[in-house]
Order: sequence, then structure tokens, then C-alpha cells
Amino acid sequence: MNEPVAARIVIIEDDATIREGYAYLVSNTSPYQVVNTYGSFDDAKLKIVKDNPDVIILDIQLPGTNGIEALPLLKKLLPNVYIIMLTVHETEKIILEALANGASGYFTKNTPSSKIIEAINDVMQGGGPMSPNVAKKVITSLQKNPDSPLTKRETQILNLITRGKDRSQIATELFIETETVKTHIKNIYLKLNVNSKADAIKVARNNRLV
Repeated sequence: MNEPVAARIVIIEDDATIREGYAYLVSNTSPYQVVNTYGSFDDAKLKIVKDNPDVIILDIQLPGTNGIEALPLLKKLLPNVYIIMLTVHETEKIILEALANGASGYFTKNTPSSKIIEAINDVMQGGGPMSPNVAKKVITSLQKNPDSPLTKRETQILNLITRGKDRSQIATELFIETETVKTHIKNIYLKLNVNSKADAIKVARNNRLV
């Protein structure tokens, strides 16, 4: 691991005990300097540009503007800042929303402070650190939907459809009859509640079926 570099840190967390605890630990057990802490984004937005932080540790469940909403606003105010989410929330939807909105790292609040200090160094070096359980959810989200209504064969055929193959090409590739392909496609349309190839492809991609 690269040696830690000096960095200015801001903590935005509404729980005063957690906020002050992390501020103390970061300032006293690392080369990083906590330059300010805030109980909400609405308080922080008035002064945070002057704080000029390199890294922001941000809670999601904040009064007023929540952490997910605050992410793009913070990135607009401070385009080069790294933001590490520190929260009790670890649902797939919220994690992906945070990452899509500009978060550089994502940790749950039961994470040891030493890991948060490591995470600051990681983001400063261009990494994207996460709690192991969070990383697992991100990986799962990128894999095929385990709740797909389609059979293995139907998924194979739908995958070939998304690659532009017609019925005869699919039949040749899978060593089955064209009529069998036609029956599978009919079942795929029925299960996905669509009436065309374009709609089937759209539903498949939106729901990670292929």
C-alpha cells in the first residue's frame, strides 16, 4: 500500500457522538486533519468550500437534504473532492444510487475506525473502498438476476436475440429446430409481458436477465 498523504477531512453526520468520535480518531491516529464537522448538509453547504476538504465522510440519513441528494451538490461545489459514505443503509438500491451520484467509497457504521482511515488513503490513491458486505452487493447487482422467470434455454435464446440473431441462426447455433425456437420466443414474450423483439431486449437489459 502507498504511504498515506496529508489530507483535509470534513465529516457530515447528524449523530454528534459518532461525528465527534470519528473526528477525534481521524485527527489523532492518522496523518489526516479534520478541518470541520457538520450535523447536516444544509449547514455544511454554507462553509464547505472554504474548508477545502480533500475527502468528505458523509452520512446518508441526514436531516433536511439527505446524503444521496447531497452527493451531486457536493460534487458541484467541490468537483475534485472524494466522498466516503458512512451509513447504516446497505440495500442494493441505495448503494448503487450513492455510487452513481459520485461516492468514492461506501462503509457501514459498524466498520472499525482503522478501516475508515485506510479508506481515506485508498480514495486519495484513486481506489474505491467498500465494506466487504457492500462490495458483495455491488458484485451481485452486476450479475444476472437470480429471480429471472426464464428457463436456462429461454435465457440462452434471449441472449442470442439481443446479439441480433434471427430464428434460423439461433436454431443452428443451439442445434434445435426453428419451430422450437419460435415456441421458446413465444414463451419469453409471454413471461416478460412484451409483444416485440425490441421490448423483450429492453426488459431483459433493465432487469439483468441476460
